[in-house]
Amino acid sequence: VQLQASGGGLVQAGGSLRLSCAASGRTDSLANVAWFRQAPGKEREFVIAFRWGDSNIYLADSVKGRFTISRDNAKNTVHLQMDSLKPEDTAVYYCAVKSNRPSLSAVRVAGSYDYWGQGTQVTVSS
Repeated sequence: VQLQASGGGLVQAGGSLRLSCAASGRTDSLANVAWFRQAPGKEREFVIAFRWGDSNIYLADSVKGRFTISRDNAKNTVHLQMDSLKPEDTAVYYCAVKSNRPSLSAVRVAGSYDYWGQGTQVTVSS
C-alpha cells in the first residue's frame, strides 16, 4: 500500500483546509485510517481516525468540533477537513493505514499503523 498525502498549505487563523490521502494498491486499504501530525520539536501526535466496522470517529480533544474525516471509496481516498484552524495546528500532517482493525487502545497510537504517507505541511498564521 502506498499513500500520497496532499492539500497542505498556508492559511490564516480561522480558515479551512482539506487534506487528502490517496491510496494505491489494495482497494480495501483505507479501512483503518488515521491522521497524525508533528510540529517542530514535538512528538508525532494523534489527530483523527476511523476503523473498519465502527461508526465512531476518534479525535484528539484539541480538534474536536473543528476536524472531520471522510472516505471516498470510488477514489480510494480519505479526506481530512480542517475548519477554524489555529496557529497551534501548524504541523506536518501524516496519513496512516493499518492492515487489520486496531483495538480501541491502539487506534490513537502511531506505532499501531503499518503504512504512512509522506506528510503534508500545514501552516496557520495568526
